[in-house]
Amino acid sequence: MINPAMIFKIKSSWERFTVSHPKFPKFLQAAAANDVMREGTILEINITTPEGRELSTNLKLTTDDLQLIDDIKNMTR
Repeated sequence: MINPAMIFKIKSSWERFTVSHPKFPKFLQAAAANDVMREGTILEINITTPEGRELSTNLKLTTDDLQLIDDIKNMTR
């Protein structure tokens, strides 16, 4: 069961995050608007620490992944 108080906390954290990183929500909106988030799409994530250490991974989106993305989008409405 989802804790409603946690949803409000996450919403507040997301709002602060988007103020600090305004390009990221725009990137997500562009991805959704341009129909790139579909089955078979590969997402790649790269992390570089301040010391220069790099870590990366990727995943190929499945139907279940897309359902999770839709569920998260609907949760924020």
